Amino acid sequence: MSSGTIYGVGLGPGDPDLMSVRADRLLRNARHVAYFRKAGHVGQARAIANAAIPTDAIEFPMEYPVTTEIPLSDPRYNQMLSEFYANCTDHLKSLAAKGEDVVVLCEGDPFFYGSFMHVYSRLHGKVPINVVPAVTGMSGAWTATGTPITWGDDVLTVLMGTLPEDALVRHMGDTDALVVMKIGRNFDKVCRALARCGLADRAWLVEHAAMPNQTVTPLSKVTDVVAPYFSIILVHGQGRRP
Repeated sequence: MSSGTIYGVGLGPGDPDLMSVRADRLLRNARHVAYFRKAGHVGQARAIANAAIPTDAIEFPMEYPVTTEIPLSDPRYNQMLSEFYANCTDHLKSLAAKGEDVVVLCEGDPFFYGSFMHVYSRLHGKVPINVVPAVTGMSGAWTATGTPITWGDDVLTVLMGTLPEDALVRHMGDTDALVVMKIGRNFDKVCRALARCGLADRAWLVEHAAMPNQTVTPLSKVTDVVAPYFSIILVHGQGRRP
């Protein structure tokens, strides 16, 4: 029996209309569909793909054992997630060994800060695996502002809000345009770093980009202490233009 293929399918930033033709075709013909989610939740990827998943598809929800319950610095965090990804990988490999194709749903692009990468690295070279790229969440966010993110020779930097404040300041001070992801509980720290770099007045907060509840707000007018998980802070470049 020939091996099945694991497809890591990027869904884009949130609007199902932004899925690629290839992603839509794979989904509509899928027999097995896997996706990540927080325990007790539908899962954002599953929600985006809802209309395209066949009613008779066999679903495999992969529920994180931990999200924000313990800090990243706690040794248990990596241990629990490592075991989780290993178990997910074993299940996907077992399906492929039976000749079954599996579509793994990925928010945004599969190779851009996504959970699928941890499965891919464990599957690569062991079973056929195919990755379908997609529009990133940050692209959906800067498009929502109605302003180009980079001009001319602008350098764009993508940062994680989980970085230490001094590291954020160092990188923010050495770029022209900026994207900060993984805001959540790091909101105050990111705002302080932006203020230290003199960028706070140019920053925007985009929440739930390309989703029905999308909001776009100048950072100076934001009053929420904690931004939602699906939020991105942007600083547009001011570079060369004709």
